[in-house]
Amino acid sequence: MNADSATLNVPDAPVTDEDPFSDENIANPYPLFVRLRELAPAVFIQPHGYYAVTRHEEAGIVASDYARFSTAAGVGLSDIRKPGAWRPRSPITEIDPPEHTRVRAALQKILSPLVVKTWRDKFAQRAEEVAERVVAQGSIDGVKDISEAFVLQVFPEVLGVDVQPERIKQTGELNFNQLGPNNARLARAMKRTAPLMEWYAQVLQREHMLPGGFGEKIYLAEDAGDFDPGTAAPHVRTFFRAGVDTTMAGIGSTLKLLAENPDQFALVKADPARIKGAFEEALRLESPAQVMFRTTTADVELGGVRLRADTKVGYHIGAANRDPRQWPEPDRFDVTRQTTGIHRSFGVGAHVCIGQMIARLEAESILGAIIHRVSAIEPAGAAQWRLVNTLRTLDTLPLRLVR
Repeated sequence: MNADSATLNVPDAPVTDEDPFSDENIANPYPLFVRLRELAPAVFIQPHGYYAVTRHEEAGIVASDYARFSTAAGVGLSDIRKPGAWRPRSPITEIDPPEHTRVRAALQKILSPLVVKTWRDKFAQRAEEVAERVVAQGSIDGVKDISEAFVLQVFPEVLGVDVQPERIKQTGELNFNQLGPNNARLARAMKRTAPLMEWYAQVLQREHMLPGGFGEKIYLAEDAGDFDPGTAAPHVRTFFRAGVDTTMAGIGSTLKLLAENPDQFALVKADPARIKGAFEEALRLESPAQVMFRTTTADVELGGVRLRADTKVGYHIGAANRDPRQWPEPDRFDVTRQTTGIHRSFGVGAHVCIGQMIARLEAESILGAIIHRVSAIEPAGAAQWRLVNTLRTLDTLPLRLVR
C-alpha cells in the first residue's frame, strides 16, 4: 500500500454474490442495476472478483481517470498482462496516455470528420436501397432486414474488407463475450467460431485490404512510422470487431423504441432533425456496450468507498445511463432529451469512442430513409434479446412498416 492509499479513511466497498452475467440479468439487467446503484457507488462482485460501478458520475470518473483506473490490463474482465488471458491486447483501447495520445492522433488523421463526411452519399445510397426493400415488404425483422442488412454492407466497404456478413456477426459476438467473464457463454461462442479463427487471422492482413478503405490507410500509416511496427493488423482488427455490433444494436433499439412509443415516433416524423436525438436516447436507454473495465493502480477512493489496488473495476454503462441522479424519469424514452455528450455509451475522456461519428452517420442514414417512407412503425410480435456477456443487442425484432 502506498502513502496515499494508507491515508484513505473510508470503508471498503460492500460485497454482493449477485452475478451480472447470469442469463436472467443479461436478458433484463435493470432490476439488478437499481439494487447495485442504491447499495453503494461501487460494489464488489464476489463471483467474478471485480468492482461494479453503476452510477453516472462515478462511471465517468472510472472511464476517464487513467492515473487511478488504467486500461493497461485490458478493457475486459480478463487481465491481459497475466497468464491465461483469453484474448490479445488492442493497440488503441488498452494503452494509457501519453502513449495513447500519440496513437489516437494518428488514427484521427485517418478517421477525421472530413473523411467521414465523404462517406455520406455512399451511406445514403445504401440506406435508400434497404429502405425501399423493407417498406415494400411491410412486415419485417428490424434486426436482420434493417440494422444488419445496412451496417454489414456499408461498414466493411469503408473499412476495405470483403467478408461474409455472418462471419462478422460471429466474430463480433465472440469479442463482446470475451470482454466479460470466462463463463459457459464464452465457451459456447469460442466453440462456434473455432472453425473461423484461421480465416480471421488472415483476412485482416495487408494483402486482403481493398484499395481506398481506411484499413489500407492504417497499414500505410504504419509504414510512415505513425504506429509501432506490427500494430496495423491489430488496429484493423479492433475496428473490425467493434465497428459493427454496437451500431447495429443502437439502430435496432431505436427502431424498437420508436415502434413502442408512437408519440415519440410522431415527434420524429414531424421533425426529421429529431432522428439524431432518437438515436442518442436509444443509446442511453439500451446502451449497446453494457460494461467496460479498468484496473486500479493503487488503493483508491471512489464515492466514499475504498477499492483495492490491482483489481478490475467495471463501469456498467447500461446502469449509469439510467441513473436517476442524472436523468429525470430515466426509464422513459424521450427523443427531446438532451443526451449527446452526457450519456456514457460512447465513453468519456481520452478513450471516448473514436468511431462515434461513423455510428451516428450510419444511424441517421438508415433511420432517416425509413422514417421518410412510412407513416408508422408498429411492433409485429415480441422482440428477443441476444444473450451476450457485455453487449445489449436484439436477436429478433418483428416490425410492421406502415406506408
